[in-house]
Amino acid sequence: MKLDRFDLQILDILQFEGRINNQDLADRIGLSASPCLRRVRALEEAGVIVAYRAMLDARKLGLTLMALIHISMDKHTPERFANFEACIGVLPEVLECLLITGQDADYQLKVAVRDMDHYQSLLLNQITRIEGVTGVHSSFVLRKVVDKTALFVRSPSLL
Repeated sequence: MKLDRFDLQILDILQFEGRINNQDLADRIGLSASPCLRRVRALEEAGVIVAYRAMLDARKLGLTLMALIHISMDKHTPERFANFEACIGVLPEVLECLLITGQDADYQLKVAVRDMDHYQSLLLNQITRIEGVTGVHSSFVLRKVVDKTALFVRSPSLL
């Protein structure tokens, strides 16, 4: 899908203001409501816009400990990786799971838990029990320095 300046503006605004109504969005980018809505729907249908979400404050929900976990696997087979990914995908504490390279690990997980006891239970009772997990290295987040979900979509001509 070829994106023009209107599409890029729509994407940029929706990343920060997902609840903006169509008329306000159209006004902001200089289109009428109907073509603006058609563009948003086309971006959704093309899979460029994949979801709309509310961002929550983990600390206010009692999830005060965030950890990054590097996982090493015993075998590098599609079956082993598929099993690991299926098991990890159902754990509510896991916010992100990345298959990585350039480290001694195969995966990096980002997890949010209540406290160290919750972390220990997650690690020992669930993650290390997944078939093929041979190594775990944990790092704990002291504070977030940059925390964003928006992708850079502005074209140089819009800057």
